[in-house]
Amino acid sequence: MKILMLHGINHNMFGKRDPKQYGTITLDEINANLIALGKELGAELEFLQTNSEGDMCDRIHQGYKDGVDAVLINAGAWTHYSYGIRDALAILTCPIVELHMSNIHAREAFRHVSVFAEIVKGQICGFGEDSYLLALRAAVTAAKVAQGAKR
Repeated sequence: MKILMLHGINHNMFGKRDPKQYGTITLDEINANLIALGKELGAELEFLQTNSEGDMCDRIHQGYKDGVDAVLINAGAWTHYSYGIRDALAILTCPIVELHMSNIHAREAFRHVSVFAEIVKGQICGFGEDSYLLALRAAVTAAKVAQGAKR
């Protein structure tokens, strides 16, 4: 099973950026934890972190062409306004799980809205670095269900 993990804008600064909100874990540590859990669950992960909206859309398009089984996305601030990324995600036929380390519903009002909400399988937020692991578990389960439905 192939899972695509998409990290959005400013996530390369995890560990340095606003530790009260995001903790001190780095993006490399998050990815290593996902790889370890993926092995347990029988999933191989591919990663992209970008600060370029166009690169994010291009990788989503490539994921469609590659036939990935599920997509995890923490798009950061793009979650709240990027209709370009939303439209790229809408092309996918696999389950998409949106995740956030912080609880976006307990923060500034503009963060309460996700333009992806209507097209994702589900959202996980507010559990810090565990949001990633919970999202991976959910994506693997959703992909297995989707694969079963295709048979």
